[in-house]
Parts: sequence; structure tokens; C-alpha cells
Amino acid sequence: ESSHHLPAPKDVVVYSYNFCSSLRWSPVKVDRGLVLYTVHFKTGAFNQWDEMNCTRITQTECSFPWSLKERRWTVVLRVRAELGQATSDWVETDPFVAERNTTIGPPKVNSVTESYDSLLISVTPPFGSESGDFFQYHVSYWENATSTTKKETKTSNTLFKIGNLKELTLYCFKIQVELMTRLNFQLLGLPSVPECYRTTIS
Repeated sequence: ESSHHLPAPKDVVVYSYNFCSSLRWSPVKVDRGLVLYTVHFKTGAFNQWDEMNCTRITQTECSFPWSLKERRWTVVLRVRAELGQATSDWVETDPFVAERNTTIGPPKVNSVTESYDSLLISVTPPFGSESGDFFQYHVSYWENATSTTKKETKTSNTLFKIGNLKELTLYCFKIQVELMTRLNFQLLGLPSVPECYRTTIS
């Protein structure tokens, strides 16, 4: 019996960034032979396992197919190891809902225009929105000399101004995207790396 049984994959986790999702796991180590992996999925609506596009693969990662791109679906995945006739137990994931469980990356800062009392900032969202989505940008900024006191502002524009600044002063900022969906679900993304710019003289 034991000769027909492989150890099951460990560290099985759904990795999801900006709604691009994949299943990842640690390789199963055996003395000889090449271990292959098979991944299945089922959705909350249909309680039956279906094949993903990952049957008897050598990689330890399986990207979600287009059929699973619906963000609101609840998806459960499972993976097992196979070697010849031997198979491991299936390892199931917790239910995954992209709209709740994805990680949203920071926005891209395209340009910053300095003037004596403001910074004009242009950004691009981290991914294309679906209908009914709404992006809000949380901007945190501070004088570099006194980085203890941060000011916050929110905007839904991709071109916005941080105003009422002192001239010839270095200011730093970071930006997070908050995604708001049709169902009023909110997901706050990762902050951008702080960038610093000096205002000009009037």
C-alpha cells in the first residue's frame, strides 16, 4: 500500500495579485522519478471537481484559466502528486474569492510637476477596471524634515494636486488604491514606494 502512496504537496496556497491568480505549492521530494501534479477546481455554484489546464504538469504552479476570471465566484482548488501509478492524497485550499482575497498593487506614478505651492501628480491604476468598479486614491504626504506629521487626502482622479505647500521644501508622498465595486465591497491596495520632490520658489 505504502509503495503506491506519495507524500501530498505542502504549502498549497492561492497567490493572487491584481486579480491574476494561481495555485502554488512546494515540490514533493522522492528518491527517483519525476513527480507530476494535477490540479482540479470547483466553484461555489457547482459542487463538482473539474480539471484545470494543469493535468500531470511538472511545475509547482498552476495559473487560473479564463473560465475562472469572475471575481465574485467562490473557488476551491485541490492538487495532488503523481508518479507512475502512485498518487498522493488531494490537498484542498480554503475557499477563494478574488474580490476579497486578491492583493492590489500600488498605482504607477507617471509624472510629478513641482510648483512653488503644490505638486501635480499623474497616476495610472494598477489594472484595468471592470464596469461598476471605482478607484479611490489615498494619498499620504509629509514634509521630509518632519516626517512624523503626515497629511492625508483622497481623490478619484488620476491627475490631482497636493496643495498649500511651502516653497523650496522637500515633500514626500505615497499612494494606495482603494477599489470599490458595485456591491460596495472595498479593497485597499499596497502603498507605493515613497517619492520625494522639492517645491520651487514663487
